[in-house]
Amino acid sequence: MAIWLSLCGVIVLVAYLLGSFPTGYLAGKAIQGIDIREVGSGSTGATNVLRTLGKGPGALVLGVDCLKGVLAICLVYWWFQFAVGQNLLPATVDSQIWQPWIVILAGIAGILGHSKSIFLGFTGGKSVATSLGILLAMNWQVALATVAVFAVVAAISRIVSLSSICGAIAASLAIIALGQPLPYILFGITGGLYVIWRHSANIQRLLAGTEPKIGQKLDTQTEQSG
Repeated sequence: MAIWLSLCGVIVLVAYLLGSFPTGYLAGKAIQGIDIREVGSGSTGATNVLRTLGKGPGALVLGVDCLKGVLAICLVYWWFQFAVGQNLLPATVDSQIWQPWIVILAGIAGILGHSKSIFLGFTGGKSVATSLGILLAMNWQVALATVAVFAVVAAISRIVSLSSICGAIAASLAIIALGQPLPYILFGITGGLYVIWRHSANIQRLLAGTEPKIGQKLDTQTEQSG
């Protein structure tokens, strides 16, 4: 049992390292030779990359950051499939019970990795794209609902941070509405609250009516969703 727990711990650690992959930082260095953390909002996420480097790099970072979340969860699925196939599960381990819990631990690790990357001195982005990738791997319907809410709010308000916050709330509600397992519900709530907390400065500006909108020039912007 101790070996099994250790192996599960390794999987969670790998999920954190996947989340920590500094996509936005590397894009800034490769394209313009800049530290993306020193420009714009200071975030390494796709929104700040979009504002600073343009649409192509922004889309690339968005895709890779989303993929990090997908891979973190797929790693858990693969591990349990392999363990069952090779009869590696301890007699006391029920994969149907254990797998959802390891999934959410890996998901949380991936989110923390993106926002607190070990490769960037525990700085990073706001984990929106990585969270979306995690949701996509967990349940595509939840991910679709999240994207739909994000898109509608963004189209109406043209404020990325508000759209991200609404998407985080929508994800939690969708997980509950679709009758997902308890671990997934807890993840949705915990992950949503974390994403919202990462937007605390944005919330203050939203209340003050000073939060920048999509399309504003970089020199007029302060920290937004990334």
